[in-house]
Amino acid sequence: MEKYRILKELGDGTCGNVYKALNMETYEIVAVKKMKRKFYFWEECINLREVKSLRKLNHPNIIKLKEIVMENNELFFIFEYMECNLYQSMKERQRPFLEEEIRGFMLQVLQGLAHMHKNGYFHRDLKPENLLVTNDIIKIADMGLARELSSMPPFTDYVSTRWYRAPEILLQSSSYTPAIDMWAVGAILAELFTLCPIFPGESEADQLYKICYILGPPDWTIFPEVRGASRLVDISNLNVSPVNLSDVIPNASLEAIDLIKQLCSWDPLRRPTAEQCLQHPFFHVGKWILEPLEDPLQLKLSNGGPKPNLELNLWDFGRQKDDYFLGLTLAINPSPPSLDLFPVEMTSRSRGTGTDMFCSDFQGHSQQSVFWSLLPPDHHHTSVPVESSFSSIPHTTAGVPQSRVFPLASLQSNILDHPFLAMSSSFQQRHCV
Repeated sequence: MEKYRILKELGDGTCGNVYKALNMETYEIVAVKKMKRKFYFWEECINLREVKSLRKLNHPNIIKLKEIVMENNELFFIFEYMECNLYQSMKERQRPFLEEEIRGFMLQVLQGLAHMHKNGYFHRDLKPENLLVTNDIIKIADMGLARELSSMPPFTDYVSTRWYRAPEILLQSSSYTPAIDMWAVGAILAELFTLCPIFPGESEADQLYKICYILGPPDWTIFPEVRGASRLVDISNLNVSPVNLSDVIPNASLEAIDLIKQLCSWDPLRRPTAEQCLQHPFFHVGKWILEPLEDPLQLKLSNGGPKPNLELNLWDFGRQKDDYFLGLTLAINPSPPSLDLFPVEMTSRSRGTGTDMFCSDFQGHSQQSVFWSLLPPDHHHTSVPVESSFSSIPHTTAGVPQSRVFPLASLQSNILDHPFLAMSSSFQQRHCV
């Protein structure tokens, strides 16, 4: 540890103290966690759950364990340094977070959590103190209570800070699942809007009361194996109705309220997984085509040359049946080095009786455009012949407004009520999507 110079103490936890330190060799700022218990064998160090999980989990939204040092029977973990935790960030704020900020934080947390669950671990102690923040970056930390999904119950019921503890743990169920992490995510999401815990119980029994008064009492058949039946005597007779969550969290959008309701469900089976949460409308407000976390589309170009740059512009449709004609023009410029397919950016402009889609970056190549005609069936549901041809449609990007992604709902609904027929043409070795 002689190469690390301790700068200040950052926190005092149950298992160890955390310090801010300087690596004297690389001049990098790091976080040093000094474990409180003594260790006498290296094997017991590397078999710690925190070590085993962090060695396996490599994700930008999970804290990185840089080094393990054992010295004089003392164990030190060297982590990447983060400025503060989410609890401190909330405590110091003078105003609530904007929903865009909350969306950015929760998107990262769920991405890290999805990676964790996919690789066989659940955290069991998610709370604002264990989410570390630097600027707009957030990372899941403190894997001391992490458990492998493959491990067999019974599990300990003393996990997670009480305010973020799932009801099945409060009811002393011994066979809980990663759904307990999703409950904690719901409680944290609600707290980011209000800057106050949504279930601030003063004891385990009071925690259950707090949950009941927000969500209403559960169907007790959900928990057939709970051991703490004595604590259910009063709670099971509660005659309360769930509150309107929008009244409790007035600054949250309807999409956020819906996600919180799903995550904070009494029934663990009804809570969405981390991957399912990432597809929730809360994370896709105002978007039509979304960029996945890991792009499954691997475009292979047959000519082996530079990847083209593609942009589509979609003009508004009219309401008359004659306006159902959709003219699609795709122009490809093969010179840019990479292809960016997501998101498809669109702008709106009236085009009379038709709609053209242009690549606004395709300047000076109008003689090599490809024109696709897409026609709906006629009014009597008979198919209309479809033509596919090359066209030299002169156009320019001058005066075209800046592109913006807009929701599918902003398209005229009448045009979406009719299926389209389409025929495509290839153009030499260029590729149209």
